[in-house]
Amino acid sequence: MRIIFAGTPPFAAAALNALADAGHDIALVLTQPDRPAGRGMKLTPSAVKQTALARGLPVSQPVSLKSPEAQDELRAADADVMVVAAYGLILPQAVLDLPRFGCLNIHASLLPRWRGAAPIQRAILAGDLETGITIMQMDAGLDTGAMLSKTVVPIRDDDTAASLHDALAAAGASAIVAALANYATLVPAAQDDAQATYAAKLSKDDAQLDWRQPADVLARAVRAYNPAPGAWTLLDGAPLKVWAAATAPGAGDPGTVLRTDAEGLVVACGGGALALREIQPAGGKRMSADAFLAGRPVPPGARLGH
Repeated sequence: MRIIFAGTPPFAAAALNALADAGHDIALVLTQPDRPAGRGMKLTPSAVKQTALARGLPVSQPVSLKSPEAQDELRAADADVMVVAAYGLILPQAVLDLPRFGCLNIHASLLPRWRGAAPIQRAILAGDLETGITIMQMDAGLDTGAMLSKTVVPIRDDDTAASLHDALAAAGASAIVAALANYATLVPAAQDDAQATYAAKLSKDDAQLDWRQPADVLARAVRAYNPAPGAWTLLDGAPLKVWAAATAPGAGDPGTVLRTDAEGLVVACGGGALALREIQPAGGKRMSADAFLAGRPVPPGARLGH
């Protein structure tokens, strides 16, 4: 098929590679404008742009798809289908109507569960046992279009947002190639809006650990916020990021350090306790709890959080 591909992060780049490897004609690649990144805040191309340039594919980076100029460019591509994966721009109806077979989205959840911007993190936070990839026909709503295929991906007990992202990226790449190969036989299925949940975008404030929560909820939060925005708490008024943690035996006033031992820095929660195993002090590097405590002892009874 002749394809316009629209995407930005590594999740989308995996799909672009798979579509190109499958022999599809990639007429145009859309991605977000270059953004400042890194300590030097140097303008950096997206993962999709880097992939497209490495393959010699034409790239466009419009600020919006609402302008006549952007829509003329898409019309000139004369595509059979537009494949969208974590692109980051709204597609107006005029764009949705351009390709012969419409626009298909690679969404990282089993719709209608977790529509929205952060489905991977929200699935871990909720304690879901599985998630997956939905290939859907795009409409004007937010992840509300008819579903063409679903691929289930289990969520392991030790999955972080990073590891689950990688599993879903691989599943999404395979799913979109399969969907296009079997497009003529796929039967669209409407979503049940009554079963929909919303995966709101995450902020740094969301990632602050609330020690009044049960330990198992906080352990999931640490995994869900790894790598971004990164779970954190306060120690002596300074931010302390928590990269790895596990539930541990113990009880006490929420936020109180119960002990430091082989399990890590063990903190009382609203139910049970959480052992912090990998942490990062403000301005410092990620390190094991043992390494942190060797340089800065934290006595039992000390408090984390506000």
